[in-house]
Amino acid sequence: MDPRIGKTYLARKELFHKGIQEGRLTVQEIERALPPGSLTPAERWLLYYSLRAARVEILDEVTGEVDTGISLQSEGSPP
Repeated sequence: MDPRIGKTYLARKELFHKGIQEGRLTVQEIERALPPGSLTPAERWLLYYSLRAARVEILDEVTGEVDTGISLQSEGSPP
């Protein structure tokens, strides 16, 4: 088994466990838990989507704002 996959699996499993138990995670703690370069952008999106679907609130540690995963930018504007 690819060691990156094993580390990523364990990190995601721990994130879900903690998130479900506490009801919230921060963006920064999620990013610190994942090995660098271990997820593609699509896999990262799916992780955040899945956490939200599990009713885990995702907060920004710096601003304290809830990350809803919904971009408020209008169509056609740069990201």
